[in-house]
Amino acid sequence: MRRAFHSRTFRRLLLGRIVTNVGDSLYFVGAMWLVYELSGDPFVTGLAGFLTMAPSALQFLAGPLVDRWSIRRTLVGTQTIQAVVVSAVPLAYVAGHLTVTVVLVVMPTLAALNQFVYPAQTATLPRILDDEALVAANSAFSIAYQGVSMVANGVGGVLVGLLGAVVLFAIDAATFAIAALVFATLSIPAATTPVRSDDRLAYLDRLYEGVDLLRGTVLLWLVAGAAVVNFASGMVIATIPVYADSLAVPPALAAVGAAGSYGVLMASFAAGNLVGAVGATLLADRRLGVVLIVGCAISGMVWIAGLLADRLLLTAPLVALALVPVGAINVQLAAVVQSAPPNEYVGRLSSVMGSASAATVPIGSLAGGAVAASFGPRAGMAGFGVGVLLLATYVLVHPSLRTLPSPTRVSL
Repeated sequence: MRRAFHSRTFRRLLLGRIVTNVGDSLYFVGAMWLVYELSGDPFVTGLAGFLTMAPSALQFLAGPLVDRWSIRRTLVGTQTIQAVVVSAVPLAYVAGHLTVTVVLVVMPTLAALNQFVYPAQTATLPRILDDEALVAANSAFSIAYQGVSMVANGVGGVLVGLLGAVVLFAIDAATFAIAALVFATLSIPAATTPVRSDDRLAYLDRLYEGVDLLRGTVLLWLVAGAAVVNFASGMVIATIPVYADSLAVPPALAAVGAAGSYGVLMASFAAGNLVGAVGATLLADRRLGVVLIVGCAISGMVWIAGLLADRLLLTAPLVALALVPVGAINVQLAAVVQSAPPNEYVGRLSSVMGSASAATVPIGSLAGGAVAASFGPRAGMAGFGVGVLLLATYVLVHPSLRTLPSPTRVSL
């Protein structure tokens, strides 16, 4: 991992990511809880998840632009605009006009802007680091993200209970502004094959190239499997505030109520992913196919055990344990996307894969809200355990996936 930190640009990119992740983690805890608090309806909470995740399905439209635009300007511009947009919620609150509609407009707007941010960050790494450092760099990104989320999610739940969810929106606005200043100091080289002004491909041609590069490769089969898990993840996003409200509040969280339980569960998600990201470098040379099968099988069984426990003090650590394999797998898949194609295509391929796999998340969120409203929140939460078990089975029976080599050896 030290190799990646030798790059000054990588260190600053990581710092900017940490700052904005602090705000995002606090914001998301506050946003989902605020929607549930204002509406009291699990289906509306599911709708909020749908609106927030739906822009991810259109991320492929951002890829050709990311590969063409200045990455530094893209990062600075999106952070600045997001700071303005997220400020709408506290301003509406102060003016006495805060409604669930305002929150439901702000959430997808921020999510749409993020569709430029993550492909831009992904496309930066292979420009500033060699292939051997990519797993370590992605691991560092994931460790920072999940570590921040683990703390911020727990703190966010406490702040919601003590001060209200609107405060978290104000904090997020400040972190966007700080991140914009950090990203403004980045120095990112152009792609290996720069696009000259006299022979630029039309937008649709560049977009088609990203789709065409994915077609017929093993990555397409990975996307199909990830779509199932992402559908199940969407169910959890919609269901978890309602599920937290259904659990008995431990005495230690009595002062903050169900919002505290929600924060603990969200922190457990991040904690599991954090541990997985830390351990990802230990699996860098392991066959990806084997890691997918074993990791997803363990994740599904532990997740279901956590729901059966049905007590926060037992469920939370089991949820964290179930997410450990997922955290490691996410780091490895990111390295595959960055090392397999030429670096001038990474932004496009990353956005196309992100859109294809994430398209099922908003649908899952709507389904989760409907299931929670009809059959209770535990039924919606169970979808994730079933989803990862299905992915383990899918990889096991698919020869091309079962025999995948280590991440940096996967070829298109």
